[in-house]
Amino acid sequence: MIKAVFIDFYGTVVYEDGEVIQKVSQEIFVSGKVNDKSEIGSYWWNEFQTAFNNAYGDSFKAQRILEYKSLEKTIKHFKSSADAVKLSNLMFRHWIEPPIFEESKQFFELCPVPIYVLSNIDRADVLQAIKYHGLKPAGVFTSEDAKSYKPRKELFEFALNNVGLSAGEVLHIGDSLSSDIKGASSVGINAIWVNRNNREIPSGVTAVKNLIEIFDTKYFLHE
Repeated sequence: MIKAVFIDFYGTVVYEDGEVIQKVSQEIFVSGKVNDKSEIGSYWWNEFQTAFNNAYGDSFKAQRILEYKSLEKTIKHFKSSADAVKLSNLMFRHWIEPPIFEESKQFFELCPVPIYVLSNIDRADVLQAIKYHGLKPAGVFTSEDAKSYKPRKELFEFALNNVGLSAGEVLHIGDSLSSDIKGASSVGINAIWVNRNNREIPSGVTAVKNLIEIFDTKYFLHE
């Protein structure tokens, strides 16, 4: 029996920062030396992922720092005159006031078990976003708390220990196959993939198109 829901926030409850990233990439493109704008996103993502994957334990750094440093390297790499502080602030503003998916508030209202937010975004930012939309989760656990980012297991284990439940008593919901589904599964937590873009569903993965459809899965039909 499911006694609690863990839920990712950005990309699952609220919109991811894809539009902002496009704006940032455009700024670098028009002010730098690059033939194909897609090169900017690829380089930036690789720089961020490298730093992200190495940020845990004593080497942990907040996501704002990782995003800024990776963006700064990207601007320098493409010989752009763009302002890293100005462009970073566009992303940070999105993090604290992101647009919300249509059904998210209804999901929070209807869910029969406590909902806990698990986010890789810095604690202060996700708390502001939650307040901005008037959501009332039972708790919030972030990468800063666990000194580790999803899909590493530490954040999931930290949340389980704090709510006093076993992996089998929790359902994790997220939009990322790598961070959410893989991460939750690594500690034995059942997971549901929110597949809003109708992507191909891998074998063995339970997927829904929106949060309300989760109530029609085996995890809630018996409630």
